[in-house]
Amino acid sequence: MQTTTQGIKQPPENTDFEVRSLDTICVNESKRQHPWWYNFKYMAVGIVFGVVFVKAEVISWFRIQEMFRLQSFHMYGVIGTAVVVGMISVWLIRKFNIKTIHGEKIEFHPKKFNKGQIYGGLIFGLGWALTGACPGPLFAQIGTGALVAVVILLSAIAGTWTYGYFREKLPH
Repeated sequence: MQTTTQGIKQPPENTDFEVRSLDTICVNESKRQHPWWYNFKYMAVGIVFGVVFVKAEVISWFRIQEMFRLQSFHMYGVIGTAVVVGMISVWLIRKFNIKTIHGEKIEFHPKKFNKGQIYGGLIFGLGWALTGACPGPLFAQIGTGALVAVVILLSAIAGTWTYGYFREKLPH
């Protein structure tokens, strides 16, 4: 208990939340409030993205297995192209000070490395290699009728919940 200048005992201030919030993803979250139907634009982009994934065979279990067995360049080419496009996009945003469609400034924050990223990456890669699915293409797989991917989706949700439950005890 902390004592104030008036001699009143108060519980200690919880600063752990403030420190933890520094490693969150949503540091660039928009301050604007939009009606619920604005989210349909994200659904439309997701559907187009899913169609592109299907046509490019990015969601193919066989393509993913070829990648992990080092038998084909297809997936490495797709991932490498995405990395290059991302690098060029970030460079253009910084160089020309590009703003969001709502006129808000785009800020880039440095990320601190920690050993939990290694563990998380290994677990993610192992799951990807075993199931042939990662979170983005997972919905496209379900959309194509591969209903066994629902089991993978439920497992991903369970894994996310488990991480959230044990987050405070894990290395960050």
